[in-house]
Amino acid sequence: MEKTFRAILVDEVAAGKYDQQLVERRLDQLPDNPLLLAVSHSSLNYKDALSAFGNRAITRVYPHTPGIDAVGSVVEDKSGTYARGRQLLVTGYDLGMNTPGGLAERIAIPAGWALPLPEGLSARESMILGTAGLTAALCVEKLLEAGAGPEDGEVLVTGATGGVGSIAVSLLAHLGFRVAAVTGKLESAEFLTGLGAWKVLDRDTLAPFASKAMAKPLWAWAVDTVGGETLFNVIKSLSYGGGVAACGMASGAQFQANVFPFILRGISLLGVDSVELPLEKKAAVWEKLAGDWYIGEQLDRLAEDISLEQAPEFLARLHRGHGIGRYVVDMSR
Repeated sequence: MEKTFRAILVDEVAAGKYDQQLVERRLDQLPDNPLLLAVSHSSLNYKDALSAFGNRAITRVYPHTPGIDAVGSVVEDKSGTYARGRQLLVTGYDLGMNTPGGLAERIAIPAGWALPLPEGLSARESMILGTAGLTAALCVEKLLEAGAGPEDGEVLVTGATGGVGSIAVSLLAHLGFRVAAVTGKLESAEFLTGLGAWKVLDRDTLAPFASKAMAKPLWAWAVDTVGGETLFNVIKSLSYGGGVAACGMASGAQFQANVFPFILRGISLLGVDSVELPLEKKAAVWEKLAGDWYIGEQLDRLAEDISLEQAPEFLARLHRGHGIGRYVVDMSR
């Protein structure tokens, strides 16, 4: 068994200043968890960028290796759960937060964090989706459970060029919905229409609603990936009986609200968590993504493949809010 591996290591080099480097690490520097995986692919998420630039709400102790997603083969499993060589998928829980994450060629985790790579998805495809795809699918599932159907009218997706937003656009279009994609990057309109967006709107479209108790009903349903004031502006502009699946807070964790949309239009606010979700629920959603919800024709359009060495550059891009779609880290590059 190889004793060393490459990893991205983030360290605080001065007060409030964080450096991201590709380094060689030893296996004995990993936590004492039973399941050791040889990672073939990972992906970059906004949470990874926050961890890489010192957000203590994400990662408490540095040096640290980010990466909340990983897929790879079993090197060793002391718990006896998985056979050597089995392809496993890991998203969420504490991976990449305070447990060394997937931006490394090896991870050591509890066996209860992993599930078999679903049939029908390649390792690369699973990381094009990753936590972003799982979250987007959970948002869509929430809307369907609330009664959403393509015949209801347009579905709004905020933060549409981000990882969750772009996959939500593609999933909803795949299921027959007309998607209005909201973005602050109108230069990416062609990217979004290529994913199936019915129309692309500037995020400033929602700004005039901020001063109103309620706005004109414009959309039947919504997926909000950014939070903050945007979320309540979306709620104000939903049609009677509609709802919004909320899963992010890139624009803030708080917003000013009133009860009018909820009691006059019957609007539902549907919270979505993809981190601490029970493994059985994660597995069921992944089976959908590998089956009826497979968006294979769109996956390549969503993804840019990068090497582990390039990860710091692209983490900085995400941290600045300049990310488009999904970045897949291929350990063989």
